[in-house]
Amino acid sequence: MPIFRIVALCAWFGVGLAFASGAAQAEAARTIKIVISVPPGGTIDLLVRVLADYLGRTRGQTIVVESRPGAGSIIAAETVARAAPDGATLLVNSNGQMISPILRKVNFDPRTSFEPICFLVDSPQVLVVNGKSPFHTLGDFVDAARAKPGEFSISTVGPNTTQHIAVERFKRVAGVDLTYVPYTGGAPAINALLGGHVTAVLQNYSELGEPVKAGALRALATSTRERIPPLPNVPTIAESGYKDFFAEVWFGLVAPAKTPSPIIAQYIDWFKTAIEAPEVKSKLVAHGLYPNPRCGDDFAAHIQRQVDEFTRVIAALKLKG
Repeated sequence: MPIFRIVALCAWFGVGLAFASGAAQAEAARTIKIVISVPPGGTIDLLVRVLADYLGRTRGQTIVVESRPGAGSIIAAETVARAAPDGATLLVNSNGQMISPILRKVNFDPRTSFEPICFLVDSPQVLVVNGKSPFHTLGDFVDAARAKPGEFSISTVGPNTTQHIAVERFKRVAGVDLTYVPYTGGAPAINALLGGHVTAVLQNYSELGEPVKAGALRALATSTRERIPPLPNVPTIAESGYKDFFAEVWFGLVAPAKTPSPIIAQYIDWFKTAIEAPEVKSKLVAHGLYPNPRCGDDFAAHIQRQVDEFTRVIAALKLKG
């Protein structure tokens, strides 16, 4: 066989091996960009940085965080939906990406525009007021709001986020007229509460924990099914007289649609291992984030259930985008 034919065959065979190996390793040497939908310094930023630190030490993988806040998480989702499906760009998704397409026209579908990697953590929500507020219980707050319709305000990250919908649901079940004030992230909403610009905030405990411990904020209730370990004396909203009220926030990880399955499998292995690592788990729990990994098809099924549930709730509340 002519030498050039042998060289060509060897080169072709080598390319095939390189492709298979590269896919299987998810191009581990490449920097992975993880896009988040809120400003730096919040819950999602913390989550990604803890995971990035672990994967950097254990896998030698470089991960950078890119913040694309605004428009109820639409900007971040559309950015990743348009990205090349090569494993280099990922998105931290959440309930918010299920909600936006129901309310308005967007350039992504949470079920078909992404490949699900893993559901990562649950993030309990807490309703808080300023530490100097006269309200010491949820009942105090509701009674005052009923007495002065529209005079009190409540803030969350939003609009059209899980927290916003939780606020609208609470307003309905409690029969109160509260002015809703959206912010681009949890930190700005909390700063507004600390500055006396809003009356209350419903936000991730991971962002509220320190000011609550310091007494700068006062927790009135949680939106969880059960009381949360860091606040054992704080009742749930359901316990406070609004039976069956529950609102959850979760964060997961997805890649652009058509990302090759070997890359997705590699990332499932990496991130599931990371989120279950004792050192990672302890750091996240200390900040009010509770690992609960569900990956691949299980995560895809969860996303579909969330879309179905929010479609029903938004129709019942008659919310408009």
